[in-house]
Amino acid sequence: MLLHDTALIFGRYARQTLRSRFQILFGILMPLLYLLFFGPLLTELPLGPDGDSWQVLVPGLLLQLGLFGASFTGFALIIDKSTGVLERMRVTPVSRAALLLGRVLRDALLFMFQAVLLVLVAVLMGLRAPLGGVLIGFAFVGLLTVSLASLSYALAMRVSTPQEFGPVINSLTMPAMLLSGLMLPMTLGPRWLDVLSHFTPFRYLVDAVRDAYVGSYATTHMLYGVLVALGFAALAVTLGTGVFKKAGA
Repeated sequence: MLLHDTALIFGRYARQTLRSRFQILFGILMPLLYLLFFGPLLTELPLGPDGDSWQVLVPGLLLQLGLFGASFTGFALIIDKSTGVLERMRVTPVSRAALLLGRVLRDALLFMFQAVLLVLVAVLMGLRAPLGGVLIGFAFVGLLTVSLASLSYALAMRVSTPQEFGPVINSLTMPAMLLSGLMLPMTLGPRWLDVLSHFTPFRYLVDAVRDAYVGSYATTHMLYGVLVALGFAALAVTLGTGVFKKAGA
């Protein structure tokens, strides 16, 4: 029942996304701008033994794609609430958990597709990374999307307007971006900032993907990254489905 209902909801929103090329391509715009205009500035910088500039920057941009894209997915749910779409779904026998999971799976697929486009452009600009590392990076993007989209939808269920939703998301995503080392390794900064960044779960994901992009798979960074990514996803999905069930959505 849950799998069938999840596939049903996923199909509805996937078809909706496929009809909007603007939605598919616009989400990748900001990471592409960083890649095109910020990446070349790093080519001569001494970034240490963590890989060349592209192996440092591209993993961060992949996770930036998931961080900002998935965090704002709740806006669509607020629109569904205001237009009565969610209310009409409420009277159907569809699983309440599936109403979340179908949306989240659509988002994960969308951002994975955008991640592939980003990596292809990066390869044209000079990125060289092992295929296994690239695939691991996609897996982390998928897990991050599942986590943040679930939390975003949970928040959207709790607020009534975009004016309430937007400031909360901005106040969380900006510190997360700055402290996770998406653009540059945090080890290049002062010691206190490096220490503070370890309290941000995204830091562990960034370090793991950067290791993968230089072909280092059996590392402490990879272990911590996998544990944090899986744990964060499990916690976020549990919280999100709980909110949907409690709200009777």
